[in-house]
Amino acid sequence: MPLNIWKAQEQYFLRMQRNKEKKSMEKMGESNQCKRKLRVCVATCNRADYSKLAPIMSGIKSHPEDFELEVVVLGSHLIDDYGNTFRMIEQDDFDIGSKLHTIVRGEDEAAMVESVGLALVKLPDVIQRLKPDILVVHGDRFDALALATAAALMNIRILHLEGGEVSGTIDDSIRHAISKLAHYHACCTRMAEQHLIAMCEDHSRILLAGCPSYDKLLLSHHREDYMDIIKSWLDDKVQEGDYIVALQHPVTTNIQHSIKIYGLMLDALISFNKKTLILFPNIDAGSKEMVRVMRRKGIEQHPNFRAVKHIPFEQFIQLVSHAGCMIGNSSCGVREAGAFGTPVINLGTRQTGRETGENVLHVRDADTHNKIYHALELQFGKRYPCSKIYGDGNAVPRILKFLRSIDLDEPLQKTFCFPPVKDPISQDIDHILETQSALAVDLGGTNLRVAIVCMRGTIVKKYSQPNPKTFEARMELILKMCNDAMRDAVGLNCRILGVGVSTGGRVNPQDGVVLHSTKLIQEWSSVDLRTPISDALHLPVWVDNDGNCAALAERKFGHGKGVENFVTVITGTGIGGGIIHHNELVHGSTFCAAELGHIMVSLEGPECMCGSRGCIEAYASGMALQREAKKLHDEDLLKVEGMDMKLSEPITAAHLISAAKMGNSKADAVLTKAATALGVGIINILHIVNPSQVILSGVLASYYQAPVQHVISQRALFSVQNIKVVTSDLEEPALLGAASMVLDYATRRIY
Repeated sequence: MPLNIWKAQEQYFLRMQRNKEKKSMEKMGESNQCKRKLRVCVATCNRADYSKLAPIMSGIKSHPEDFELEVVVLGSHLIDDYGNTFRMIEQDDFDIGSKLHTIVRGEDEAAMVESVGLALVKLPDVIQRLKPDILVVHGDRFDALALATAAALMNIRILHLEGGEVSGTIDDSIRHAISKLAHYHACCTRMAEQHLIAMCEDHSRILLAGCPSYDKLLLSHHREDYMDIIKSWLDDKVQEGDYIVALQHPVTTNIQHSIKIYGLMLDALISFNKKTLILFPNIDAGSKEMVRVMRRKGIEQHPNFRAVKHIPFEQFIQLVSHAGCMIGNSSCGVREAGAFGTPVINLGTRQTGRETGENVLHVRDADTHNKIYHALELQFGKRYPCSKIYGDGNAVPRILKFLRSIDLDEPLQKTFCFPPVKDPISQDIDHILETQSALAVDLGGTNLRVAIVCMRGTIVKKYSQPNPKTFEARMELILKMCNDAMRDAVGLNCRILGVGVSTGGRVNPQDGVVLHSTKLIQEWSSVDLRTPISDALHLPVWVDNDGNCAALAERKFGHGKGVENFVTVITGTGIGGGIIHHNELVHGSTFCAAELGHIMVSLEGPECMCGSRGCIEAYASGMALQREAKKLHDEDLLKVEGMDMKLSEPITAAHLISAAKMGNSKADAVLTKAATALGVGIINILHIVNPSQVILSGVLASYYQAPVQHVISQRALFSVQNIKVVTSDLEEPALLGAASMVLDYATRRIY
């Protein structure tokens, strides 16, 4: 072969080898790029946003295989008058990549604008040096607006925390402006999620995560050294629940009025004469004047006050959770304090529109000393159900999973979803529907039942155990079954919003207390159900009578849906029910409304379990029919030819109904009398409350429906003769009614 051909072949094979090596190197590069760590920059401006960002920073730092963490500190963190709080970031073992002095002192509107401008001048150099893949920004501060503006203009992706919320002052405008600049959103509540969707944000980029601070505060709530913390910040003589935490910030849209409210609050606290831990206001316009008011009144030297610039978050939540009351206008009062049930007095308009639990008393027109003092008298020393409106303690894992899912190859330019808006479907971290659900508890005379019930009224899972005879054993079993259900709910992708309890007897639903029980449930009078369940599960708890729960179930899931006025009558072992009037449940002044079984239809009728005579329950309840069936059986007048009855079988109401259907005239007479008594009782209800519908529920409902309708048509006033009596389609009205208390109120958010 000629030499030139050999050389040509050799060059050809060398080129082929180089191409193979090049392709191999490109594949390796692509693989490495796929595995590249996400470079996350977290920017914190003040002590408040750091309490929300710190748990996320810890989560990022604990996963070095996935993330690189860069920390930028600016704003009031670096000012001595506000505690030089950057030091606590260093104490938490975070490396601060950049410290930017961005605050122009003056504490007025012009200084806030100049501070934003100064931050915009300094931030580009930092962003160019760090080159983050994504910037995490929190909330609604003017510093955060500068951060979001700089990042957006420099083509850096932005994750905004706590967008979509509504409060007062300029904060709303800043928060929504940051949301429009941000590419991704991690919001705290379902309502905030709906607001972001209504603002045309892409639903696939919104994560309903909950508040990150709840991850830390729910874990550290029950610290054993809480009394040491309280005494270190107040004094050795102060007791748990016998002090006040005060934190009031300026309202930038009405500075002079907020300063006036601050002075009135201080006067009321001096008059109230309780130990008070008061924190300095934030750096917003007006803060300097508020500090002057505090010093003119001698607060820093007053023996009842301890004025401080900063408290570490872990210690601050201990102080809030064990306080007798919190007062001011800080978002901590309407957010974090609810997790402990701490009473809160919210002054002025700064938090107007925030979703709050029942622990918050609003004094929006706080224009007099007496009004604030009276609020202190009402709230101090109370305890409320724990609320999880803003989080369940699992926000950080959701946010980290969300960060991992971000595709850096997708277009940077954000798009907006203009109307029509998608349905507000809540997403968990895997972008799968996390079903909002309730724990429902039904305390019957025989069994204790717990169920996980979703928003549509589907019973996802049900648990049943014999109802113990003693109070201690019963409470222990309730908590165990609820805890089991809570664990199962995670695997079933259900987010539990609260607990609803249905029980026999007279109930005070406002306090969650069983006042008097039926004879079927022993040791069940003057029992506070709400407090132990709420304390154990950290969830809000609602309690009501089983008859009222049946009415609530019909209103949400049954024949009462969309009906403004109706009555539900339970026909089972006893007779009970509930009244819905103008879409609201009627409880009565002593919580005795709708004791329908004890409407008297005869002066000399059979004796009732209540001690009276002639009640509907004495004629028409399952126990009454069983009593009459036993009488006929003892006289050998019950059984008829063709009727299947075993000698060992206990006599029940079912035998009486069976005998009547097979032609037993004695049994038929008993049932006719029972149906007439029930019908006459229902006529009395129609004449008093005039509902548009009567719903019969319980095991005897299908039998009584037609006879009762006939009695109404024959004996009622003409104006109500055509009112329909229908049979309930709900299989579990007590459980569904208990769940509806949670689903209606826990998702409404504003009370």
